[in-house]
Amino acid sequence: METAELLALFDKEQRIEIRVPGMQREATPRVIRHVSLPDAPGEGFVLYSCLKAGEVDAAIREQIAYFDGIGQAFEWKVFDHDTPPDLVDRLRAHGFEIEDPEAVMVLDLDEASPALTQPVSQKVRRLDDPSQLTLVLEIQERVWGEEMGWLAERLADEMRRDGDNVCIYIAYADGVPACSGWVRFHPPTQFASLNGGSTLLEYRGRGLYSALLAVRVQEALRRGARFLTIDASPMSRPIVAKHGFRLLSYAHACNWSPDSAAQGAGVGQ
Repeated sequence: METAELLALFDKEQRIEIRVPGMQREATPRVIRHVSLPDAPGEGFVLYSCLKAGEVDAAIREQIAYFDGIGQAFEWKVFDHDTPPDLVDRLRAHGFEIEDPEAVMVLDLDEASPALTQPVSQKVRRLDDPSQLTLVLEIQERVWGEEMGWLAERLADEMRRDGDNVCIYIAYADGVPACSGWVRFHPPTQFASLNGGSTLLEYRGRGLYSALLAVRVQEALRRGARFLTIDASPMSRPIVAKHGFRLLSYAHACNWSPDSAAQGAGVGQ
């Protein structure tokens, strides 16, 4: 499948039509947003927009007002192929905090390399109870150097609501939980998505990340997914590229919280 065709399918299935456990999907004339349910942890997000240059500021103010009104912080996820091309700059001017871009990579599972479909030699375990997420949390916090209790809460909520469609794994080295990652399935779409692949510094270079990648690829194949996506950091991009993932787009996480308000005051008035 050509990249342009695949990108259109990705937008349709993974941004426009997707449903997320614990979130309420709301389609407005300008954007598609997802709002965290009252009994679910986390914040909201805008996953898709298609805006004309003259309506951007109004659309941004509209979403800020909406999420402020319900007391939720939110992320506006912008892709390089979104319109208008200066959307990230416009969000920044309104006070959004912009994270470093990540490469959206995709693998056609019909073309998965033999290295990803062979049994792995490392010990990999799938977690089956939210209480085990302390192992994931310890790895993620040590790798990224920040408090990530929110992640454990969100994953625990997903396991309770939709446990069949989120598979969370730990890879071990010398008996130590050293690498974690998960794969999410989005039926009835053709896509599954990889998240969280992280390895403790002292255990890198042992093939743990690749082992976890292979286990998740094999799970996706068993479930009949056609495409596997990942928002790849600079660390993971060369690894997944080596295994046949190709670049689809770049994604920019643009974050709004009540503390952002002062930074964007008066923009577009």
